[in-house]
Amino acid sequence: MAKEDNPWTSRLSLLVLTHVAGTVSIVSVLVMSPVVTRDLGLSASEFGFFVTAYYAAQAVFSMPAGGLVDRVGVGWALIVCHGVMLLGALLFSQAENFTMAMAALAAMGAGYSISNPATARGVLEWFPAQRRATAMGIKQVGVPLGGILGAANGALVTMAAWSDIMLGVAGLIAVNGVLCLRLTRLPSHIVSREKRHPLANIREVIRDGNINRFVLLNGLYNFGQTNFFAFLTLFMREVALASQPIASLSVGIAQAASAVARIGWGVVSDTVFAGRRKGLTVGLGVVAVGGLAAMALVGPGPGVYLGLGLALLLGLTIASFAPLVQTLSVEATEPRLAGSSMGYNMFGTHIGGMIGPPVFGAMVDATGAAGGYWAGWLVTAIAVGIGVLLLAFGFRERGR
Repeated sequence: MAKEDNPWTSRLSLLVLTHVAGTVSIVSVLVMSPVVTRDLGLSASEFGFFVTAYYAAQAVFSMPAGGLVDRVGVGWALIVCHGVMLLGALLFSQAENFTMAMAALAAMGAGYSISNPATARGVLEWFPAQRRATAMGIKQVGVPLGGILGAANGALVTMAAWSDIMLGVAGLIAVNGVLCLRLTRLPSHIVSREKRHPLANIREVIRDGNINRFVLLNGLYNFGQTNFFAFLTLFMREVALASQPIASLSVGIAQAASAVARIGWGVVSDTVFAGRRKGLTVGLGVVAVGGLAAMALVGPGPGVYLGLGLALLLGLTIASFAPLVQTLSVEATEPRLAGSSMGYNMFGTHIGGMIGPPVFGAMVDATGAAGGYWAGWLVTAIAVGIGVLLLAFGFRERGR
């Protein structure tokens, strides 16, 4: 790749597409959940464990993934990322039972665990500090763009087999993996070349109490985001009694709102807040708590419109905090530890995503659809609220 290439186009576009490829797989599974659970004979709790497998794999591999990025650089790490995600999508397309599907979700999660440390380090290396949150927001827009594509598969599944749809997802992942080969030719000036133990960087960031608190609060925020997306389609179908296309539309609205907000909040952070991220992230969390609690008011008939409106609100808030916290994460420590810090942060994030859906699903199974969903949304709102308090009073934002 030419040295004079513009990182805002040639490099950032590949980071965006990495998140598109990674997100479309899991979102497709979520929006096709009514059909998949029917075909495989699954309960709500079993479906919740699908999402747990995905996030558990990310939690297990996120810290090693961060260390990998610090050692081999952004380009090669993304090649590994796409290879493992491709394996997961192909495996899910052939799934015939709960166990096989769980293994596929775990492979998807393991591959995607590499994406955030790799893409976040790319932003740190290639963009100046005064534009960093903007670049982070742009690369993170790949998440909702992938979500929009995945939401479309929720409508497509009424006309095509979900296994065939997942084969198409696998093709998308493979194409972007090949494109990422371009990034392997870039110089990586601040990748550590020291002959250190592979876990040395990880041990160093774990000793930082400020980062430990940050990891915990990110898990609580993601508890809310994961439950929102994991159960939105089923909730709209079973409680609001919306059609499958309308239920999928609610996911599309949330993802589209997030696509705009992820860039917008990054720009606001870099300009209005002069590079400060914490206060804005606290504000998003406060609004998200109210929106999650209000989901308990959604019902059939006119309540469908309330559900769509809340999907929009939560798409702008709980679904859009990632660029801000990822920027905080890479700025919270020395540049040489950026990948490891990001990997540790994602460990906490994925723990929250791993715990949330089974808790929510167990409430639905134990108390019935309407009552269970009400309780699930309330517990989710409380968890996010605790995360907001921890961020506001327990985390110290450091200078860039």
